[in-house]
Amino acid sequence: MALLKCNNLAIGYEGKAILKNISFEVNAGDYICIVGHNGSGKSTLMKTILGLQKPLDGEIEFSDGLLENQIGYLPQQTLIQRDFPASVQEIVLSGCQNKLGFIPLYKPEHKKRARENLERTGILALEKKSYRELSGGQQQRVLLARALCAAEKMILLDEPVTGLDPKATAEMYEVIQELNRNGMAVIMISHDMDGAEKYAKRILQLNKIEGTVKWEK
Repeated sequence: MALLKCNNLAIGYEGKAILKNISFEVNAGDYICIVGHNGSGKSTLMKTILGLQKPLDGEIEFSDGLLENQIGYLPQQTLIQRDFPASVQEIVLSGCQNKLGFIPLYKPEHKKRARENLERTGILALEKKSYRELSGGQQQRVLLARALCAAEKMILLDEPVTGLDPKATAEMYEVIQELNRNGMAVIMISHDMDGAEKYAKRILQLNKIEGTVKWEK
């Protein structure tokens, strides 16, 4: 059963569509890369899936027990965020906020979940470190661990390897691939066509000029 279905979706801003007639589904274990030129609607599509903005037309269906707030999200990092004065543990734990309910206090199960995701991303040894003192690749894995605290079956990644050196890029791809092998559905925006071809099971090409989407593989 599909985790997510987009049915005849139209997306855009202020009533003006960037893309129309978008129909696709995401199944358990999928690894999809969304590619396209700048301004083609990649981030807009992702924000619409996350419920951060409403579609102009069509609908998004969640199924197989997946709720909108159970999708992990790794946005593009800003320069200000790279200098955030908090520990790795604090940042990753903040990914559990959508599980707190009416009492805004972290419970032992939340701290356990945070440690498990630090381990899944290979950075458990960094949990007491200051985030601002880490390398770019380490920071991205911290933010990935944070996103995994919210994720149950699906994670959305917006340009997760942008600005990383080749070694950090390869390590990040390896972590993402391992998550996918263990059942996590991955939707990733990328400008790295070589990485998309190597790791993704399907590639969704967006074309703003034509207002269309198509599968590359």
